[in-house]
Amino acid sequence: MIQTRTSDMLGAGGRQSMSEPSAPKISIELLEDLSPPQEPGFLRLRRLRLKNRVGDTPTDEYTYDMVERPALDATVILLHTHQNEVCLRSSLRPPLHFRADPEPAVLWEVPAGLIEPEEFARGEAGIRNCAVREALEEAGARIEPSDLVPLGPPSWLSPGVIAERLHFFRAEVSRDEMVTPTEDGSPVEAGGVIRWLPLTQALREAEEGRIGDVKSELGLRRLAAELLR
Repeated sequence: MIQTRTSDMLGAGGRQSMSEPSAPKISIELLEDLSPPQEPGFLRLRRLRLKNRVGDTPTDEYTYDMVERPALDATVILLHTHQNEVCLRSSLRPPLHFRADPEPAVLWEVPAGLIEPEEFARGEAGIRNCAVREALEEAGARIEPSDLVPLGPPSWLSPGVIAERLHFFRAEVSRDEMVTPTEDGSPVEAGGVIRWLPLTQALREAEEGRIGDVKSELGLRRLAAELLR
């Protein structure tokens, strides 16, 4: 069965400046689902045979691979003090180790975590609940949903591969009230280390490549836009 969707690049409300070029409207036809049989797991590979239509002009057929998972979106939490210190956590990322040119597998990142399907179904309240849970698990911060301040609109992380959307929040905390992170019990989170540093230093380290995680850099820049005006 062929399914067709139309994609465009217009912003909220479909408004676009007269001085900017119009984004193309491209429809996508799903011709066939070629996804291989897969065992239950964290990720699912989808292999689709597609055909586009750019305006009135059809394209050639092509095969496109993408990744899906039940918990698709994630929260990103910028924990900061009144003195503009920010919280980072060491994160183990095994794929970096298995590159053809291996990289160190531990990155400094801001706390973040996946929104469970039942949380996502609750809308904003569920997304905030996820952020509260992850702040405790990853950083040892006990916060309430009302402590969370949105940091800009959601952003796509790697839309060429997965339709994951990131929801950014900030919350002011006191370092004296932090507790031991509860973690999620997985080997990937074992041995994590918490680090506090001035926001200006964190931005500098991102610019120098010492904080190489893109969601963390974007979150830090959004936080600086609010706190360092």
